[in-house]
Amino acid sequence: MRLSRFRTPRAGLGALLAFAAACAQGAPAQHASVAPGIEVLLRDSMSLVRGKRVGLITNQSGRDRAGRSDIDLIAHAPGVRLVALFAPEHGIRGTAEAGATIASDTDAATGVPIYSLYGAVHAPTPAMLDSVDVLLYDIQDAGVRFYTYTSTMALSADAAGKAHIPFVVLDRPDPIGGDRVEGGVLDSAYRSFVGEYPIALRYGLTPGELLRYLVGTGQVHADAHVVPLDGWRRDMWYDDTALPWLPPSPALRTLDAMALYPGTVFFEGTNLSEGRGTDQPFQLVGAPWLTDAGAIARELNLMNMGGVRFDSTSRAVAAGQKFGGQTIPMLRLSVTARRQLRPVEVAAYMLQVIRRRHPREFQWVLPHMDELAGSDALRKAVDAGTVARLLPTLEAQSRAFERASARYRLYR
Repeated sequence: MRLSRFRTPRAGLGALLAFAAACAQGAPAQHASVAPGIEVLLRDSMSLVRGKRVGLITNQSGRDRAGRSDIDLIAHAPGVRLVALFAPEHGIRGTAEAGATIASDTDAATGVPIYSLYGAVHAPTPAMLDSVDVLLYDIQDAGVRFYTYTSTMALSADAAGKAHIPFVVLDRPDPIGGDRVEGGVLDSAYRSFVGEYPIALRYGLTPGELLRYLVGTGQVHADAHVVPLDGWRRDMWYDDTALPWLPPSPALRTLDAMALYPGTVFFEGTNLSEGRGTDQPFQLVGAPWLTDAGAIARELNLMNMGGVRFDSTSRAVAAGQKFGGQTIPMLRLSVTARRQLRPVEVAAYMLQVIRRRHPREFQWVLPHMDELAGSDALRKAVDAGTVARLLPTLEAQSRAFERASARYRLYR
């Protein structure tokens, strides 16, 4: 098998290095104007797509700073023919609920077919790629392993490699910062679409960097190219970039929700609500039997976990979600210092306290819990009350992944 190649457009990389040099000289890092990969492509990297029939994997988050969609930008780019669109989970417009099957369709504005990658297949088939010369990917992710856009990107790159088609990532920021890695590494025995590869739960990489790592370590086989961000650096969170905010999926509405999501998503793997169907998904956790939410909040606050405060409240839950149509007691998590927040640790202790206080009511949803966590270790530690013993193991795995992935970084 031939070696995969990594290419970063020269002009885009030059802009990136110039920005890094400016930062080294003391230029401000916060609230910079960051240009997404789609703008860099159209500005100085059109050689990747000019004269080609283009397939595009995207959704509502694939936009430039002016809010123009990739679909329109690529469709009207001179010398480029947009021939296929591919929709991930939540659909091409990002409005479908989590887990909802996405149907293939036709884009009304361009007449281009939209192929579903969240239904019968999770990657483009050879027939879908038959008319495609180059496959582009531009989706804002959440910086966590179980967010299915990560799997869509990697599986699609592998499919493109099998079809001998170049795969190009139009890069976007890691919204919760590229300088934090946590949560441990997936055990391949628990591989699923919410965890296809043995990477850290919070991997601290942009989509382009993550694909570089997966190809470079032989886990994905693709002729991979990355069109880099212009002006991004690792310590930036999404609101430091000046990019317009677009929720990447219906339940991740705010940056605080995204900050907590690497941990509070675990409640999807239990019989508690993770806040879907309320005004604050992933910032609220509850159940009808959580009548001691106030006492639980006080116990958790006494643990002095950095960056978060717990309160008790109640919320009505919309129909179609866990406890839909009911008003239930809930714990509310407020982010007080996001750079101190360790969401996996926070959620692990929440699970342990709730499990201890409600041994009869509390239940796991399997295998989903273990697939989210990447192994059965967290579940077993919660059951045994040994979360404190597990956390150093997860930390060691995370540091090992951080060292292994460092050589594939594009940004300082």
